[in-house]
Amino acid sequence: MIHSLRFTCVLDTNVIYPIDVRDLLFWFASFDLFTPKWSKHIFNEWENVMTRKGIPTDEIEKRISKARRAFPGALVENYESLVNSLTLPDEKDRHVLAAAIKTNANVIVTNNIKDFPSDYLSSFGLTAKTADDFLTDTIDLNHELAIEAFRTLVLNRTNPNLDEFEVLDRFRSNGLVDAANYLHALL
Repeated sequence: MIHSLRFTCVLDTNVIYPIDVRDLLFWFASFDLFTPKWSKHIFNEWENVMTRKGIPTDEIEKRISKARRAFPGALVENYESLVNSLTLPDEKDRHVLAAAIKTNANVIVTNNIKDFPSDYLSSFGLTAKTADDFLTDTIDLNHELAIEAFRTLVLNRTNPNLDEFEVLDRFRSNGLVDAANYLHALL
């Protein structure tokens, strides 16, 4: 079930960046609502996105290092041999599916749903969900822990320092409309 460490999700690059989406995913994971997984390919893409967005190198290194320290077991290894055997609409996404297969994930959390056909994923026992759908489902399965994780996220924000409702507005502007509305309703 989603409200368990046994529920494993591969986080695609497009849900690790932007920062507000990543923050909510990481705080939910830190409260054991799910187990996050990623690959070196995903982190390389994340690093490339941050570089293109003009984020300073030292900040990039800090963010990546912080993620690795927070979730030391999240890195999926030895998935590369699967990549070329997979067929997806965008070949550049095959490494994400390979990592999910290798780690026996339940879900790929991605905002590129069209690039992960459900019939093909189901042959590997996988589904793909947008960050908004995944987070909304997670909230639904464990209201109390989700609210506690959200409130902890808000308390730990410093740059900028925002209240709960301002953070929810940022989530909405980053595509987490349903998850933000659900959290808002529970406050």
